[in-house]
Amino acid sequence: MNIERIHQYPRVLSIAGSDSGGGAGIQADLKTFAALGCFGMTAITALTAQNTCGVRAIHPVPPDMLRAQIDAVLEDIGADAVKVGMLHSPEIVRTVAQAIDRHQLSRVVFDPVMVATSGAKLIDDPAIAVLVAELFPRTALITPNLDEAALLVGRPLASAQDMAQAAAELVARGARAVLLKGGHLTGDKVIDVLLEASGEPIWMAAPRIDTANTHGTGCTLSSAIAAHLALGATLTQAVQQARDFVRQALQAGASVKTGQGSGPLNHGFAPLPMQLRGL
Repeated sequence: MNIERIHQYPRVLSIAGSDSGGGAGIQADLKTFAALGCFGMTAITALTAQNTCGVRAIHPVPPDMLRAQIDAVLEDIGADAVKVGMLHSPEIVRTVAQAIDRHQLSRVVFDPVMVATSGAKLIDDPAIAVLVAELFPRTALITPNLDEAALLVGRPLASAQDMAQAAAELVARGARAVLLKGGHLTGDKVIDVLLEASGEPIWMAAPRIDTANTHGTGCTLSSAIAAHLALGATLTQAVQQARDFVRQALQAGASVKTGQGSGPLNHGFAPLPMQLRGL
């Protein structure tokens, strides 16, 4: 029997590093895509040897191999949205920027992974300037946390006012939209700010969840935003829905012990069936 193929899954590609511990990187991205009913694909930028306690080693993937992965996936399957994570060198940054142009990718969420939860630096200094010049204008949203934003603007960020100023500066430097995450600020509430180049700041606040299991939070948030964009949400809707997903995953995993350090979220707390759309 020949079954007519009339549907397609929402397709999301993660271009990011691999986390051998399974809590962050492409592993967290794939779990997030699946939990939200999307079909996930990957192009690996680097292999890391890491666990809940920290990063032990990083093995970069050659730019030609990264390009081959991206082209293989997009030329055959395609993507409705893309999440970009760990990019460790200028050559890798340029490879991704060229792929965005070559495949005319529009829904791209860039999580500028520069500092691991453990404090380990994951990016070369020369890559930062290239990252700003090549990727800021090409992506729909960047999602730095406080440490990453501080590295980008060259000064520490210690308040909501600092966050607003830094977000405006990143937009002025070419970002089309910035979600600056304030989870590293002290206080009972977690405050994030979303700023689009053509709009006013949108502040999002929620009570802080008491948990030691926060490994991969940023990866999960950016991949959830990309998944919701693939499902048809606006940027603001996608950010709000992704924040809700991350909060629920944090809460569901708060009492679980995985490893000796910062454990992962519970990505599978309420998985959705794979979504279908007509061709």
